[in-house]
Amino acid sequence: MRRVTYSMNVSLDGYIVGPDGGMDWGAPDEEVFRFWIEDVRAAGVHLLGRRLYEAMLYWETAEQDPSLDAPGLEFAALWKALPKVVFSNTLSAVEGNARLVSGDVAKEIERLRAEPGEGDIAIGGPTLAAEVAAAGLIDEYQLMVYPVLLGGGISYFPRHERQVDLELVETRSYNSRVVYLRYRTARQDTP
Repeated sequence: MRRVTYSMNVSLDGYIVGPDGGMDWGAPDEEVFRFWIEDVRAAGVHLLGRRLYEAMLYWETAEQDPSLDAPGLEFAALWKALPKVVFSNTLSAVEGNARLVSGDVAKEIERLRAEPGEGDIAIGGPTLAAEVAAAGLIDEYQLMVYPVLLGGGISYFPRHERQVDLELVETRSYNSRVVYLRYRTARQDTP
């Protein structure tokens, strides 16, 4: 069965967006960017909320940016080809290899898990992840922890007022002082 993974950059105090709405503190260096390239390569489909979808639209036409380097072009090609499911009640259309869904995310995940195919079902964005976590459907939490304290903003972790036991399955340290942590939910049996 395909795993559901929630991966994002996060500050040491647990935020993905600072109190000013900024995310520039999480700009990856080349080594961390290589991780994100491989993360997208491992995904079979990516689920996004409206805000993250709009932020990632740049990558649909990034190959036209003359300042983009080789790793950026590689990421753009992978992202553009990756099937995406956008959950929104306000968008009327989406671009590229994406389809718009306004229904129940849990039912969509069940449908995607039942389909033949390889690669993880990746989730990006805290609002969508909170809904999936509340339904108990996240198999892995993957955090790229930056050595910065933001003091507030949008939290990486969903607030669903129940305990979720996790097992640490992987760590990586990068030269930029960024640390990758991968946790599997305790109910998971597979690596």
